Amino acid sequence: MVVVLVVAAGAAWEFPLLEVLGGRSGVVVLRRCVDVEDLLAASSAGRADAAVVALDAPGLDQAAMDLLRRHQVRVVAVSGPGSAEAARTRASRIGVDALTAADDPSAIADLVESADPPFVVPDDEDDDAPTPAEVGRIIAVWGPAGAPGRTTVATAVATELGRRGAHTTLVDADPYGGAVAQHLGVLDEVSGLLSAARLTGDGALEAGFSSVPRALHDRLAVVTGLPRPDRYAEVRTGVVEHLLEVAATRGHVVADTGFSLEDERIGDLTSRPGRNELTLGALAVADEVVVVGSADPVGLSRLARGLVDLRERRAGAPVRVVVNRMRSSLAWSEREIVGMVEGFARLAGVHFLPDDRATADRALLTGASVVESADTELSRALRPLVDALVPSSAPSHRRERGRLRLRR
Repeated sequence: MVVVLVVAAGAAWEFPLLEVLGGRSGVVVLRRCVDVEDLLAASSAGRADAAVVALDAPGLDQAAMDLLRRHQVRVVAVSGPGSAEAARTRASRIGVDALTAADDPSAIADLVESADPPFVVPDDEDDDAPTPAEVGRIIAVWGPAGAPGRTTVATAVATELGRRGAHTTLVDADPYGGAVAQHLGVLDEVSGLLSAARLTGDGALEAGFSSVPRALHDRLAVVTGLPRPDRYAEVRTGVVEHLLEVAATRGHVVADTGFSLEDERIGDLTSRPGRNELTLGALAVADEVVVVGSADPVGLSRLARGLVDLRERRAGAPVRVVVNRMRSSLAWSEREIVGMVEGFARLAGVHFLPDDRATADRALLTGASVVESADTELSRALRPLVDALVPSSAPSHRRERGRLRLRR
């Protein structure tokens, strides 16, 4: 016997499906839930085996799916009208067990009765639909505790990409007190990250993305961070990943993250996200990770430990290291520091930034990135980093800029 919950969100397929399910001897419809919150409450009783849910039902996200899995409820999502490619992308992102079209109630019922439903996908109504849009790179800027300069590097990389003519979105994903808005002089009246979280919960981020970032100029936009650290709980699991992937369809994305990689364990009876899920989510979808550490003994020690922790999170994928505040008074050469760092991670490259406090202070006071200052030692050192991260943006190749690569 299969006990079923249904959330149709007013869809036309609900009553035909209920008639088909009512004629199946091995199926019992336990409840027609009014929304996803009602579904989660009903599933917590532990009596349901499956749920049929409209894919566009508000609140159907990765956090809701995680909670349903804890109660061993498999989910059959029913796509509505529109792009089949968009439906497949959304279903894959939130992790439903099966996806099917709404035009065949018997096929939906078969998936409900199946103990291991196949991932059925609807066909596109338009066979001549365009291929998925090409997207930019997602670059996550991370670093260990101790303020090594993550935000300074993230704002500089994003600003330099914008100055070179590449559409770029800078996302503040630091759950411990992001400062991107302050660095760039943005009046943070409404948090872009919280706006993205609300749109994601309603399944409307793709359509409403233009309202999320603040445009600094025609090539650079900023998604501002949390107004207070305690509001991280409003950003549910999967929001940051989805935000970065949607932003990448508009161009390159630079994400400023927090310092902690600790995987907090939240109790089974709540869908409250862990604070560090913002950072972990950004690292999970990043095409490249920039690790920032300071050049002093304490900073290098933290950098070494951080690289070991990050290596486990990224499954040994290469990372790019930025050693910040490099100065002659430390009596270490760049070669010596590279030799130390190489022992803790696979490296895509090591870059050194000078201890140019005057440029950094002037940028903070004027609400600008350090690359917007005059031709300084710090701004010159940052340009090779951007060249390495996005080779097509390098000045020597500007005439050859063409199609960006497809994301894997």
